[in-house]
Amino acid sequence: QVQLVESGGGLVQAGGSLRLSCAASGRTFSFYPMGWFRQAPGKEREFVAAITRSGVSTYYADSVKGRFTVSRDNAKNTVYLQMNSLKPEDTAVYSCAAGRSPTYTGQSQADFAFWGQGTQVTVSS
Repeated sequence: QVQLVESGGGLVQAGGSLRLSCAASGRTFSFYPMGWFRQAPGKEREFVAAITRSGVSTYYADSVKGRFTVSRDNAKNTVYLQMNSLKPEDTAVYSCAAGRSPTYTGQSQADFAFWGQGTQVTVSS
């Protein structure tokens, strides 16, 4: 089992920045890839970004590429999502997730076994 707790969400104006954090406990954090997903009102949850267990490789949805950066600090059992140039369409509940296996297998929700409760990000125009 692994417990994930997100923080850092809030209200920001378009063009602004936020950094989300996801603290993990209960399982060897560094053994598994981590992902970020988001769900806007009335929409399905979608992939945002992911990072392999070493942090060497990162993956992004086309909609956030060039604006968001995923990183991790294995010594602190924490993964981050730096969000710059935010747009109103980025408004959603953002959740982190821990990979189902040590090898990164993809950006499907089924590739991730454990989920946090989420943190709200609201971008005003």
